[in-house]
Amino acid sequence: MKDNANMNQPIENGSRRHLIWAAGAAALVAGVGVALRRFEPREVVDALTHQFWSQQFETPGGEDLNMATFKGKPLLLNFWATWCPPCIEELPLIDAFWRKNTAMGHQVVALAIDQPSAVRKFLSRQPLGFPVGLAGLEGTHLAKSLGNAVGGLPFTVFFKADGSIWRQKMGQLTADDLTQWRAAVS
Repeated sequence: MKDNANMNQPIENGSRRHLIWAAGAAALVAGVGVALRRFEPREVVDALTHQFWSQQFETPGGEDLNMATFKGKPLLLNFWATWCPPCIEELPLIDAFWRKNTAMGHQVVALAIDQPSAVRKFLSRQPLGFPVGLAGLEGTHLAKSLGNAVGGLPFTVFFKADGSIWRQKMGQLTADDLTQWRAAVS
């Protein structure tokens, strides 16, 4: 059998290697772009007449929590769960914000997307001053309708006094987020 001279020499085609690397880099950039777009909160078509304002939830204490009563003042609406570490980490920050700013008309409501028994147990260890509603798994659908495209937690919606949405945030809140909202709606 005759040796093929081209077969015994290593392929040192630099342009082929660069082409493969370029294709891989392009795929990576496209994938990151799609992921970032997917996790970005979506705009709500009409926040002023959104179904949220007609919703009612039970509190851990068994009372009714009517969302319509929060219209007319700025509202921070936070979706959380006891099994979500970033949710638990941000609750003391939200509670401190509420205590400091409630006299100026800033309202806070947290809707727990969780089992009622887990929420009650959590709140017995870490009480919160602001209202908490038991949204259960239906809360996920409500959060999605308010712009949470992926249904992740924590998710926060900042409403202006007129009921329109100032901003939505996927992920854990920071003190800067709260400061910006207070300044924007004051």
